[in-house]
Amino acid sequence: MRTGTSQRDDQRQTAQQRRKELLEAADRVVLRDGPEASMNAIAAEAGITKPILYRHFGDKGGLYRALAKRHTDALLASLRAALDAPADDRRQRVEATLDTYLAAIEARPQVYRFLMHPADHGQPEPEPEQGFDVGHHSAPLLRRLGEELATVIAERVELGPGGDEVARVWGHGIVGMMHAAGDWWLRDRPCARGQLVHHLTDLLWGRLSLADDRVGAPGF
Repeated sequence: MRTGTSQRDDQRQTAQQRRKELLEAADRVVLRDGPEASMNAIAAEAGITKPILYRHFGDKGGLYRALAKRHTDALLASLRAALDAPADDRRQRVEATLDTYLAAIEARPQVYRFLMHPADHGQPEPEPEQGFDVGHHSAPLLRRLGEELATVIAERVELGPGGDEVARVWGHGIVGMMHAAGDWWLRDRPCARGQLVHHLTDLLWGRLSLADDRVGAPGF
């Protein structure tokens, strides 16, 4: 005989699987439509009605946050892999990390635009989707990336007294630079990705090139 606990576990697993399937449907629409992806289109792709989609995510903001977490988790995993990969020196590791970020937004530009930019045109949707502010929702994503990078720097680079403060400034500063430069580059394509990586690494190189690795920590 099944217990109430096992039934609840099954229900939770079913709900998690359904949520995953809906996020995959949303991803397909975002890859097609970019920032103009609508709840109507996502519901149609998933083969459900919009009220059912709202039941799972609340509104477009809730769906956005779920997609942002999904893609940020994947990006962070790629960045950590780049930081941990064998490298001849710190500059090569920095270049690999910058290139990983730029390669990710280049590979899925529609996803990037959905996460970072509101639709520039198209017909507005009926309430409650009007007024969806992508910029408001994307700020936590950038802050999360900044905090993650700050943690890595603090753990790996010897920055002396006040090092934690320096690491947080550097972490958020580097993410801000990557975001602004990557956004401009993805839109205008003024140079090859490798050239952009090289120029950004030159800009970063100052004190970062002079600091020692922390004793016993993985290299940075």
